[in-house]
Amino acid sequence: MAGRIFDIHLDKHVPKATIPVAEQRHLWFREFMKPYLMVIILYITMYLVRNNFKAAQPLMKQQLGITTQQLGVIGFVFSVVYGIGKIVVGYLVTGKDNKKIASIMLFCSSIVVICIGFLFTLSHVPMGWLIVLWALNGVFQCAGGPSCATVISNWTTKTTYGRYLGVWNASHNIGGGLAGVFAIWCAQTFFGGKVAGMFIVPGVVALLVAIMCFLVGKNRPEDLGWEPSETIFNEPVKQEDEESHDDTTWQIFRRYLLSNPWVWVLCVSNVFVYLIRIGIDNWAPLRVTEQLHFSNQVGARTIFYFEMGALIGCLLWGVVSDFLGGRPALVSTLCAICLPLGMAGYQLGRTPVVIYISLFFLGMFIFGPQMLINISMLNQIPKRANVLSGGMVGAFAYLFGDSTAKVLLAKIADSSSDGLTVLGHVLHGWNDTFIVLYIAIVCAVVLLGLVALMEEKRIRGGRR
Repeated sequence: MAGRIFDIHLDKHVPKATIPVAEQRHLWFREFMKPYLMVIILYITMYLVRNNFKAAQPLMKQQLGITTQQLGVIGFVFSVVYGIGKIVVGYLVTGKDNKKIASIMLFCSSIVVICIGFLFTLSHVPMGWLIVLWALNGVFQCAGGPSCATVISNWTTKTTYGRYLGVWNASHNIGGGLAGVFAIWCAQTFFGGKVAGMFIVPGVVALLVAIMCFLVGKNRPEDLGWEPSETIFNEPVKQEDEESHDDTTWQIFRRYLLSNPWVWVLCVSNVFVYLIRIGIDNWAPLRVTEQLHFSNQVGARTIFYFEMGALIGCLLWGVVSDFLGGRPALVSTLCAICLPLGMAGYQLGRTPVVIYISLFFLGMFIFGPQMLINISMLNQIPKRANVLSGGMVGAFAYLFGDSTAKVLLAKIADSSSDGLTVLGHVLHGWNDTFIVLYIAIVCAVVLLGLVALMEEKRIRGGRR
């Protein structure tokens, strides 16, 4: 029994159940809800032991004497490790039980965060240890999202990916929004306001969630002895799944990812999508306080309205994609085309209300491509490559899009710097950051439009 519980391999050789396919279809929703709710709770919790660091930064400076520059170094190391880890760790966990892998990674992440909390109880915090531990948390967090998404794709079909992945994707907005409030409450309630409580208590909560998620639900219908989800719902099995059945991880990686030009187009398009998202989300509070001279309270609210738009977008665009017959790239392109409307309001608005409305729609439209790019990827590769593809597209997003938005836009916006010279033209000041963002929108529209054309050709070819 213990051997079955702790078996993380994909092929467990579960005996075929004698339940007819029609009965499996009847029982499907009940059995699917177990792993589905688990990966939603798990992903929310992953953000509780990730975004707590962002919320803890003021107290880390006040109570521990950590400088802003040191915090920047810690965040940069995390992003680099997180981005590279998405490919490396994704490769290593391909072919494993994704639900159990995600639970194990959350368990390890919680241990690291608890250790950081205890590190903060020392009179002197060793900066080297803090950097190493937070980087290690990046290693354990990096494949969590792709693993959770793979569990959902294992249980659903390409005509229903959008709605279920959309609801799950909203969990990161919930977790990201709750992380700071929960961490501060933990510190004030259990540790007398000490910053250590912002790590120890969320770490313990994550530990318990990881154990629960490991034990509840199955990774895919086959683990119950059932037929694959396509057979259950009488939908055709993807050609890629049939052709790659006996392939190794390297063969799948080389054949369906490295050699697939559309995968590279999606990866590059995600760079521009992340550049837009982080360029707005990361800098909106500072921009409205510095350039528009709004209060710090207004600056803080910009994040809320952007995230609320993102939440609506996650719930809406997946359903729209399914309604249109599984056309995520088409919906992504339409969302990207609408981005300049919100961007213009954000750039030209001079009152908080206009800024809030603009950011709400920017969040709603930018999270369409961010979520649906991953679904477009799932439609072109075998299920066994889902974690690896999610890692690949995520690595591009963090190593190129995220870093560009944080480093280059900071250089352009910083009034004390000389700006950025591009092709003999100097970009300097907040207004010039919008030039970069508009160029990124155009590039995203072009690349996603190409994928949408390929997607339409593929769908119509399948019908024939």
